[in-house]
Amino acid sequence: MGYRKLLVESLDEIFSVKYSPKVIKDSLESKLFGLGSESFVVGSHDFYLSYAISRGLMVCLDLGHYHPTESVADKLSALLQFMPEVLVHISRGVRWDSDHVPVQDDQLRELVAEIVRSGSFEKVGLALDYFDASINRVGAWVTGARSTWKTILYAFLEPVERLRELEEAEDYIGRLVLLEELKGMPWGAVWDCYCLRKGVPVGGSWLDEIQHYEKTVLNKR
Repeated sequence: MGYRKLLVESLDEIFSVKYSPKVIKDSLESKLFGLGSESFVVGSHDFYLSYAISRGLMVCLDLGHYHPTESVADKLSALLQFMPEVLVHISRGVRWDSDHVPVQDDQLRELVAEIVRSGSFEKVGLALDYFDASINRVGAWVTGARSTWKTILYAFLEPVERLRELEEAEDYIGRLVLLEELKGMPWGAVWDCYCLRKGVPVGGSWLDEIQHYEKTVLNKR
């Protein structure tokens, strides 16, 4: 109780100086109990959620800061009932460790699908928040960024209105079948076309340039 009371007082002092939301938007990010703090985390999800709502601030949901079986996507429709905006840090949790390079896994797909299906794309800020010093850092950055964009594209290609019709008609088997069929649709061709139009590498061809950069620049540092 004492530690959290102190944190409330500290945050109140910090946020006593007001800035225009056109210049800066404040958010608070919680941390899961994990390695290094198994017994107690002052700034837990419950604490920062309560503080943010009571002070009119945003919360920041980091995909790697929750229990491995916890759905971060499910939190969005709950939070957006009470706050106008939410910030999400795109990372990938591995067991109790966070901030690994994002890939197109179920968690990221469910998160972005929830944003698009609910019409909340303008209300949710997506920020890339990851690193992996065990692999080429430029390659890690590009992989995570492209995986995120691919997931966003996939979500926008969903026939949301048709899915909503099936949901409202309580045709849950129809909804399930449609969602399964979508997984095999050639959305990758749409991604390749998008890359070509933007003049950026298609597929994994960008890796050659990064490996050349690693040999000629990074290895000399």
